[in-house]
Amino acid sequence: MGVFVLLPLVLPLTAWPIARLAAHHLHPRAATRLLTGVGLVLAVCSTLCLGLLAIVGTAQLPGNPLPDAWADPQVRAAVPRDEVVGRAAIGALGCAAWACAALLLRHHRVRRRAARALHGLRGTTVAVLRDPVPYAHTLPARGSRRGRIVVSTGMLAALGPSERRALFAHERAHLGARHHRHLLLAGLAARANPFLRPLRTGVAYSVERWADEEAAARVGDRRVTARAVARAALLA
Repeated sequence: MGVFVLLPLVLPLTAWPIARLAAHHLHPRAATRLLTGVGLVLAVCSTLCLGLLAIVGTAQLPGNPLPDAWADPQVRAAVPRDEVVGRAAIGALGCAAWACAALLLRHHRVRRRAARALHGLRGTTVAVLRDPVPYAHTLPARGSRRGRIVVSTGMLAALGPSERRALFAHERAHLGARHHRHLLLAGLAARANPFLRPLRTGVAYSVERWADEEAAARVGDRRVTARAVARAALLA
């Protein structure tokens, strides 16, 4: 087997061409789901590979509690420089676990702070904050709390009536399709294996295009939608 046992670790290098092809040839909805699924599968495979390498590479060390069968010479022969690779795999697993935990913690903190900032406002779908800084984003549903659109007065003042409708349609598309889940899963996959970062970038691009398409369908004018999204992005 030789170096082929390391294939699951380097297979994510195909993430960049996959992301490019999906972005150019698939509908944004299909591209988002495909890239998220591919990222998860590749991340799980590379993590399992690291786990197996760690077990096989360290099974022969003195005092290891693993069964003797794992230290069989034929098993270790399948891994080049098994002891070095095994110890490196343990370090890589630790780094991946720490990175994923840090992302989940940051995700939780951001949502908690956003919910605290909106505490006391009316429980409507759209929350308008008196802030001259232009921004607009969504706060996904959590438990009994429904999802909300958060927009500043600075953003609303910079857009015309038709552009505001397009902006709200864009943000509602994010909420309705739960794009935050795709982004979180793609982010976890990219932290489990850094080679998957192009897929994370591809998912971020695809969810925005998906929301743009939904907004254009609801507003009925692609030109207005494009202008609203572009202006909002420039302002933010």
